[in-house]
Amino acid sequence: MIRHPVKLVYSERKIDATEVSMNEVSNRRQVTIIALITAVCLLGDSFLYIALPTHWRELGLQSPLQVGILLSANRFVRLPLNPLIGWLYQKISRRSGIVMAVVLAIATTASYGLLQGFWPLLAMRCLWGAAWTFLRLGAFFTILDVTHDQNRGVYLGRYNGLYRLGSLVGMLAGGLLADQVGFSAAAVLFAAMAVPALPVVLRIVPANKTEKTIGSAADTPAVWREPSVLWSLLAGLLVAMLYQGVFTSTLSYVIDSREIVLTAAGTAIGAATLAGILQAIRWGWEPWLAPLFGKLSDGRHGRRSIFVLSLLLACCLFALIPMPLPTGVWLAVLLAVQVTSTALTTVTDALASDAAVRSSKAKVMTAYSVATDLGAALGPLLAYFIAGKWGLADLYWGSAFLLLLLALRWGMVKMEKAECPSVQRDAGGSSGL
Repeated sequence: MIRHPVKLVYSERKIDATEVSMNEVSNRRQVTIIALITAVCLLGDSFLYIALPTHWRELGLQSPLQVGILLSANRFVRLPLNPLIGWLYQKISRRSGIVMAVVLAIATTASYGLLQGFWPLLAMRCLWGAAWTFLRLGAFFTILDVTHDQNRGVYLGRYNGLYRLGSLVGMLAGGLLADQVGFSAAAVLFAAMAVPALPVVLRIVPANKTEKTIGSAADTPAVWREPSVLWSLLAGLLVAMLYQGVFTSTLSYVIDSREIVLTAAGTAIGAATLAGILQAIRWGWEPWLAPLFGKLSDGRHGRRSIFVLSLLLACCLFALIPMPLPTGVWLAVLLAVQVTSTALTTVTDALASDAAVRSSKAKVMTAYSVATDLGAALGPLLAYFIAGKWGLADLYWGSAFLLLLLALRWGMVKMEKAECPSVQRDAGGSSGL
């Protein structure tokens, strides 16, 4: 009489655990596939960054200035497109949005090899900006739907790490293919590689729409008064500005200013080549390091601790870049900066996602996407203005100071009660500034 109900309860628990495990596998598979779809769509964009600066005459361009405009146009067009596409995701299914993104990615990548002239290519770069926005927001919304507070970081890290494989392959193979088979043939080849992603999207990506709100307060201005939302947006803007903007855009310039002489097989390695190698190393480790940092932020120490420590380390490293260090040590500093980039990008995404699931998925993640795009767009402009007026040393010391201020603020600010446990564990009893 006593044993029977005990066995029954044990059986029910075992079934529940099995179901949870199956859901976890399914969710991980869905995020992995969306990340790989994003990677395939990124091939053409990454190829363009590496090949256009040396093959621009083949496309009928008139000056290097037009090259710069084409490479940056997609970033600026994303600023007004983010709110529009965020709104569209509340009206259309996620599957429809990602299908549109893949179709646009295929069309724009092929156009690089089929079209001639500045204006047609500029239109295609603007369309690629729309494709990336559909991809990025679609991935964010998918991850929010299939994760919870204890695994959101590792899933975002998994996505960020895997989709960067597209950048790695596009950069490494793009230059080689452009030189061997020609720019046009390489572009069409990369476009063809994205075609198989369409049936995968139709089969894997769910047809549900993005939920507009989580909780009753999401339709009110109170969303924008929540510290967790506001500080996540500011963190996203500054991290994107300092890493995607300042560091990435000036890396070859900084290396060239040091007049470093490195050789391989008797051939001198130029500043641009060395910068590309350093960037490729980062994209190579991201599939492993990004999920690791995400998992650490999901753990008992919480996201805020990992975030603050990464900011403090980044502050020290940025301050060391202008210093007269031995070449080997200095290159190690550059690699360490890129490690902090992986950590900060992953944890910042997780912090914003935590805030979004407790207020408004569409509003917060759309605003976060705008903030990161704005930071990435402003970074190069501010970097070269400051470097030209005051020098590279002041640029990097100023960047270090901003990182320090952000670390101090996140170290003291008390998040609201609606935050996720991983952030709230660190909040303690301190009051906001």
